[in-house]
Amino acid sequence: MDTPLSVVIGAGGTGGHIYPGLALADALRRRAPDAVISFVGTERGLETRLIPEAGYRLHTVDMIPFDRSLGAKRFTLPAALLKSAGQCRAVLREQGAQVAVGMGGYPSAPVVLGARLASLPSVIHESNAVPGRANAFAARLTPHIALAFEAGVDRLPASGRPELVGMPLSGPLATLDRAGAREDARRELGIGGRTRLLLVNGGSLGAARLTEAALGLAERWRERTDVRLLVKTGPAALEEARARLRATGADRVAEAVAYLDRIDRMYAAADLLVCRAGSATVAELAAIGLPAVLVPYPHAPGDHQTHNARTLTGIGAGVLLRDETTTAASLDALAGPLLDDPRRLDAMSRAAAAAGAGALHRDAADRLARKVLRLAGHPLPTPVSPTL
Repeated sequence: MDTPLSVVIGAGGTGGHIYPGLALADALRRRAPDAVISFVGTERGLETRLIPEAGYRLHTVDMIPFDRSLGAKRFTLPAALLKSAGQCRAVLREQGAQVAVGMGGYPSAPVVLGARLASLPSVIHESNAVPGRANAFAARLTPHIALAFEAGVDRLPASGRPELVGMPLSGPLATLDRAGAREDARRELGIGGRTRLLLVNGGSLGAARLTEAALGLAERWRERTDVRLLVKTGPAALEEARARLRATGADRVAEAVAYLDRIDRMYAAADLLVCRAGSATVAELAAIGLPAVLVPYPHAPGDHQTHNARTLTGIGAGVLLRDETTTAASLDALAGPLLDDPRRLDAMSRAAAAAGAGALHRDAADRLARKVLRLAGHPLPTPVSPTL
């Protein structure tokens, strides 16, 4: 086919939708280097920073969240959807798009509706075990549905059967050999010998509950020489966390950081992770076999983070800790014995691979890219290996 591949991807709001969208875009570029790939989002989400930084064009539309907390403003949702769908149709025509992809989050629905108005094929990718409101709506507009988790198969209305493809992951995480990278990663962090590393990651903006529990745990463990804690607080809580560690003497055993710039290296160095159960995080853990204590965000729509977490806890690759019971004492009681039991950690690490979950997510970006290429009517060339 002489016409270059052109794809428009709707992804925005949180990293859980944006990063898989970027992983898909990179997979498409590996197969079709001359492809024209752009994104649709809004002015209010992380997409305004993450997508241009990744080298892709971002078109913004006037969509609002599918969120009951908007109060009376939620009654303007139909008008906002129609307006933004018209904007998306214009973007699709401008880009000469052959297919549209909705990766979830509220920018996803107008992209799929815009494709329907432009008589173009579209596909949605649902990243959570329980579908979000935007995709629950968008699924009525296309028969082409891809899922990250098997639990979502029967939860989306669709004229076609949803296809399990996994969660598209970025190159460094999709290809990470945790065991092979472990020694170098630990050396970079200054962790040697038999010291165990507990990584606490509250997500892109941090999580107050996890940060508070981790700082309290550091105080409890401040005299220990066999463990280290690395606590990702997000930027807002960083200085307060560091001051508390210094004041209590817990900085001997713990460090607080705003961001984890090389998450693949941190995952390689860590023995255990304490984290929320966002879909991308859960898929990453399955792909690389990192044992985790999963603390689902209690206000997630449809309690989807608990359902995400169960995709790991159900196969023995993680343990669940409720948000309301997450304290320094409960983390001590749960994480302490795990860190002291290398055999159990190894068994948890192997569980994801034994269940096939790791392979599913590692190959997901290419699997979804093949689906998009088929819808666009393009051949399926062999992908160029990613440069890491």
